[in-house]
Amino acid sequence: MECLLGKWRVLKLGPRMDLDRILPGIIGAFVGVVGWLLVGLFIQRRQFMRQARNAARAVYFELDVNRMNVEVARDFGSFTPLSRSSFERLLPELATLIAAVELRTIVSAYLAHAGYQQASSDPELPPEIRREALEAILAAHDDALSVIRRCAFSPAERRGLTTGSSEAGVGGVESSP
Repeated sequence: MECLLGKWRVLKLGPRMDLDRILPGIIGAFVGVVGWLLVGLFIQRRQFMRQARNAARAVYFELDVNRMNVEVARDFGSFTPLSRSSFERLLPELATLIAAVELRTIVSAYLAHAGYQQASSDPELPPEIRREALEAILAAHDDALSVIRRCAFSPAERRGLTTGSSEAGVGGVESSP
């Protein structure tokens, strides 16, 4: 239905909507959308933190194996290759969980692999220097392990890790009676 208002045509839509009926619907829809958005963000954040914690755990165990290899090389002169595949693959997830200063400690342990490689391949390196280099690499791995242990494991899990390592034999495997 149209009516003329001066030169303009105005379309009448029928009965007028009451503001007191439509306003609660609009507010309810807005609150619902914001609520779902916040719940979604909360769930997504928890998922990212869980993935980052799992990545840190994988890197922890890779570093622990590397530490054992360095210890065997220091004590017995048997050099085995060190691994870094978990670290390289999971570094972005680690960066979401661990602060930059602590991440540098972990990176330093992996950078020490070059020194390990040189100590294993240089026949002219005096045994005292080789042993000192391996001690420094071992210390870097211990520092990195302590950083990851704080960030990736709960207090109960940390107690289990320290108890398990003190009761374990060489290589982290419990010795049989």
